[in-house]
This record gives sequence, structure tokens and C-alpha cells, in this order.
Amino acid sequence: MKDVVLAIDQGTTGSTVLLLDANVTIISHANCEFPNHYPKPGWVEHDVSEIWESISKAAEQALAKAGDVRIRAIGI
Repeated sequence: MKDVVLAIDQGTTGSTVLLLDANVTIISHANCEFPNHYPKPGWVEHDVSEIWESISKAAEQALAKAGDVRIRAIGI
């Protein structure tokens, strides 16, 4: 079992999760997009539940690709 850091990069259109080992080598990664909402011209809004869902999906996908790992820390 490999120890990893789960790093979350939150962008304006998607969430990326990286799994990094002690040498800061990327073991696995995944990205999930979420929609922007435009209530009126010049405005953009995000739904926090859609952001959270994209983080969850990206983490699940990255962990599934990585196989047998143990999360030792989480960075946002």
C-alpha cells in the first residue's frame, strides 16, 4: 500500500484531484467539470452542490485508478 497526498485543485469550471507520493510524483489524477450559471449578462454563479459533487467524482475516479493507496493528507 502506497501513502499518498490527495490534492484538490478547485477551478472555475472544474475540480481536479491529484494523488501524489512522498516524492511528489503524480500517482493518479482525475478532473470533473461543473456548469457555470449565467443569471444575467456579466454575471456568473456556481452551485455549491455541483462543485462538491465534482470534487467527490474526481476523488473517486483518481482513487479507483490508483489502486491500493492510503491517504495520509489532503490539500486544497
